[in-house]
Amino acid sequence: MVAPLDFREMLRGAALRVTRPRLAVLSAVHAHPHADTDTIIAAVRRDLPKVSHQAVYDSLHALTAAGLVRRIQPSGSVARYESRTGDNHHHLVCRSCGAIADVDCAVGEAPCLTASDDRGFSIDEAEVIYWGLCPDCSADRSP
Repeated sequence: MVAPLDFREMLRGAALRVTRPRLAVLSAVHAHPHADTDTIIAAVRRDLPKVSHQAVYDSLHALTAAGLVRRIQPSGSVARYESRTGDNHHHLVCRSCGAIADVDCAVGEAPCLTASDDRGFSIDEAEVIYWGLCPDCSADRSP
């Protein structure tokens, strides 16, 4: 977990203006990994009750563009945001409850997977999602 004072430096280091909404959104994303926008808005409003949806969306967009936040959107899911950036990790997604967990690269260095045929692309990121049932949902389905 990053200390709140570090959030200011993170914003400055990314050449972003330090604003209360951006600080609150960055803090919320760090506190709630893989959160959707509704969860982030609710968390931000605990500190800034009058913040608008648009201010949160704008902050998420700016933070994502600056590389301070990563946006993921597993198939069939709303967009989710996480603070773990730059390491090109992957995700486990539960087909039943929608829980999401991080999983480190299994093989090689970033982008973790080497395409069998890159077709001339210069690959800098790979997005892998493993689908299945989380331990709780697996236990619920056991006889």
